[in-house]
Amino acid sequence: MRGRSDGGQKKRLITSVCAVAIFLGFLYVYYGSIFGSSSNGASALEYGSKSLRKIGSSYLGGDDESSTKSGLEDGDVVPKTFPVCDDRHSELIPCLDRTIIYQMRLKLDLSVMEHYERHCPPPERRYNCLIPPPPGYKVPIKWPQSRDEVWKANIPHTHLAHEKSDQNWMVVKGEKIVFPGGGTHFHYGADKYIASIANMLNFSHNNLNNEGRVRTVLDVGCGVASFGAYLLSSDIIALSLAPNDVHQNQIQFALERGIPAYLGVLGTKRLPYPSRSFELAHCSRCRIDWLQRDGILLLELDRLLRPGGYFAYSSPEAYAQDEEDLRIWKEMSALVERMCWRIAAKRNQTVIWQKPLTNDCYMERAPGTNPPLCRSDDDPDAVWGVPMEACISPYSDHDQKAKGSGLAPWPARLTSPPPRLADFGYSNEMFEKDMETWRQRVENYWNLFSPKIEANTLRNLMDMKANMGSFAASLKERNVWVMNVIPEDGPNTLKLIYDRGLIGTTHNWCEAFSTYPRTYDLLHAWTVFSDIEKKGCSAEDLLLEMDRILRPRGFIIIQDKQPVIDFVRKYLSALHWEAVATADSSSDSEHGGDNVVFIVQKKLWLTSESILNSE
Repeated sequence: MRGRSDGGQKKRLITSVCAVAIFLGFLYVYYGSIFGSSSNGASALEYGSKSLRKIGSSYLGGDDESSTKSGLEDGDVVPKTFPVCDDRHSELIPCLDRTIIYQMRLKLDLSVMEHYERHCPPPERRYNCLIPPPPGYKVPIKWPQSRDEVWKANIPHTHLAHEKSDQNWMVVKGEKIVFPGGGTHFHYGADKYIASIANMLNFSHNNLNNEGRVRTVLDVGCGVASFGAYLLSSDIIALSLAPNDVHQNQIQFALERGIPAYLGVLGTKRLPYPSRSFELAHCSRCRIDWLQRDGILLLELDRLLRPGGYFAYSSPEAYAQDEEDLRIWKEMSALVERMCWRIAAKRNQTVIWQKPLTNDCYMERAPGTNPPLCRSDDDPDAVWGVPMEACISPYSDHDQKAKGSGLAPWPARLTSPPPRLADFGYSNEMFEKDMETWRQRVENYWNLFSPKIEANTLRNLMDMKANMGSFAASLKERNVWVMNVIPEDGPNTLKLIYDRGLIGTTHNWCEAFSTYPRTYDLLHAWTVFSDIEKKGCSAEDLLLEMDRILRPRGFIIIQDKQPVIDFVRKYLSALHWEAVATADSSSDSEHGGDNVVFIVQKKLWLTSESILNSE
């Protein structure tokens, strides 16, 4: 070969080089579309739905030192754009993602619903990408019309309409999903069912609010939350609770309808609500084994009910005559009797039990009676990650003397100093000053961004650091509801919020919130970024989480230090947010006027693949 012309060899060499170049080009296009480069300045829209990477890792899997920083330090590199998550992550709930459970090989007990509880990914497994809307996504229908219908494209899941077709949960009609108001136990409408419960309790005018005495309700295993939806007209606010189980998307439907709801489960951990929060708990065919583990789940409801609170239970055990149902009814009746509950009413397929007003019955039980009273050092208001206990939480000395919660009827309780103020050393004057401060702040907020909103634009609101709930209280005359969030490591003022007739939950903002993407119209972040900076958590992670749970065209109000506002400004383009208004808070004496109010709006954007799929 040495004596021959090398033309053939050159051709083969050129062919090989071309083949390698084509192969490398294919790799670049393929992996570039999957991981997306955050430094090439391309719009997230151009990546379609194939972009994905993880926080705490470089694109190729190496360690990223910045994952341990808060992100507020000077000199941090700010991406020109974030990649867009794959379309299969359009409904990602990071701490309720069962894929993580499989990947981390967690040993969970499925029989006690541990797999439906929160299991958050470690930093190296978090997604650092923007959650895309589903194909054909539209701005949600406004309240109150949304109570009865939503866009099918926004939650493209119709299996419940087929599975529950005989129960009037929901019906598909063209581009919309319609909610007739039915449920597993109330096929003919939640309104009639609610009136029947009020009638059973002899409440005046068959109104379940009982002249303002029933205000906060917990609906366990709520379905698509029609029970809670129809309570709103009676000035009752229900927190509709369900896991992301075989009826997945039920809470997503509830929130899309504009109904207060939360993803959670009666499993092994306490629900993230303080003791004595609800006047009524409700379970309609909720498929919960109340007898398991010495009645621990029923005892969790007992912890949450106020003195004299009710548990309305509609289930075959309450009326069926077959051997198994009779056995369950007998054992359940014996359990609640030992818990000192009494039957307030029983009719047809529903029984309503009532919790005692005082500790007297507990003290009169025979020694050794189960369930026992909780230990004296047990804090019934400690809830974040705290295991349930099969014991009865006795009343405080105040409740024992008052023979009840001592709350004013709604709506007076919203502005009346809650009896549990004294638990924090707060005076009535401090409470009233807090109300006035937030009334002024909310008025200023609305003046700043009111040109951007129309009537009923806002429905689902979240106060990310609610303190005593005065932000929400200042919005009473507006047609909105507020999820009041209390940090897990701060003063546990959530019980004051419930005592005011409002609702909320405990949370740690270093982790993802238990909700679907695109479920809130407005997020209020009062010094939240400063707080997580002190904890050493990532401010960039928090921005991405806020973007995940915010609806397109939704608003964020940030009140914080100037460096925080400067940090957020750097990310506006990458997040597809736009600034709406900025104002100082010189009149805000609580922080010496050093805070700045910054309002942004999330743009409505679709991936190129979503647009093609919707055509």
